[in-house]
Order: sequence, then C-alpha cells, then structure tokens
Amino acid sequence: MPIRTHRNRLAAAVTAVAAAAVALTVPGTAQAEPVRTGAPAFLSPEQLPPHPFSPWYAGEVAPGLPENPVFCLEDALPEQSSWHRRFHTELDTGAVQVTVRTSGIGAARRLAAEAEASVRDCAADFRERYPGASAQWKDYGRVDVEEGARIHGVHTAPPESEYGIHLFGVGRDGRTVTVVAWGQMGTFEDAPVKDFKETVRTAVEKLYR
Repeated sequence: MPIRTHRNRLAAAVTAVAAAAVALTVPGTAQAEPVRTGAPAFLSPEQLPPHPFSPWYAGEVAPGLPENPVFCLEDALPEQSSWHRRFHTELDTGAVQVTVRTSGIGAARRLAAEAEASVRDCAADFRERYPGASAQWKDYGRVDVEEGARIHGVHTAPPESEYGIHLFGVGRDGRTVTVVAWGQMGTFEDAPVKDFKETVRTAVEKLYR
C-alpha cells in the first residue's frame, strides 16, 4: 500500500474517533439511559440513621409495594415496576424504601412531584381523618444528589395516643424514583434529620448501580 494512502486512511480513522468523543461530551447532547433489568440497588441496614439502643434489621428486596401502605403515601406510589424493602429495630423505630422504575424521565418527574405533594398534604389529611388530632408538616430542604432529593417531616398526635414523628425522602435518578420513609414515637426534636439526609443521599446514589 502506498505510504500516502495509508497515512490518509489513518488520519481519517483518528478524525472519526475524535468526532465520536466530542459527540459524547458536547453539553446538551442527548444520551439514552442504560437499560436496566432486575431490582435496583437498595439501602442496607447500616445505612439507616443509627439507633442509640438497637441495630437495624432488613427484610428482602421484594417486588411491588409493601403489604401495609406507606404512611402519607398510600395512594401516591404505583404497584407496577416497583420494589420495596422494610427495615426495623428491636424497639419502635422502623423504615421502608420503595423504588419505582418509570417509563421515562418525564414520568419519573411527575411521580416524584406527586409523592412530595402527598407528603406535604399528609398532616392536613391526618387532622381531617382524625378529629381532635394535631399534625404538622416540615420541609427540611433538598439533598444535592443526582437529579435531586427532598426531605420532609410529619409529626402526628392522635387524641389520647402516642406522638409520632416521620421523615420522608423523595429522590430521583433518571427515570427511577426512590422514597425512604422513617418513623418512630416522638416529636420533631427526636428526628435524626442530618443522618437521614445522608441515608437518602446514599439511596439515590445507589439507583445508578
């Protein structure tokens, strides 16, 4: 092969590789999300907010929604393309994670917004459902991870019953949404907000695995 022809072909090949690399890195270039099969990665017990008197225990990752609906999210999460995992301690503290792989990014955005709206409305719904009860909602702000997550708190005080404090994290990575709910007896002062934010951050980071 003539040297000039060989050099021309080599230069063309190098140019094609460089062009492909640029196409992958130019801002705004659409890239398809990898197709994932099977259950997403879930939190492990040691990634929950530490309990002062008990270790955390976890059930298996299971398809669908938990048998007992997630408080404040009873009608917000779909059964289809969902997985869940329950966690518990030796005392009254418990948690659950539900992850939903939606049909696309738009659907994931809508689901995350609906889940957050359900939590925001939860205190008012609780007061309406139980006359004489008190309940409050608190916004603990965003967690900067992947497409973002937000932390909410709900305190419930049924008449003549124990106070309850609940934390919720709703986060998204691409077309996948995860919700982490934590609860125990107590008030807002008993909520481990800082540790829970790290739990939610880890939960969202795991969605990409």
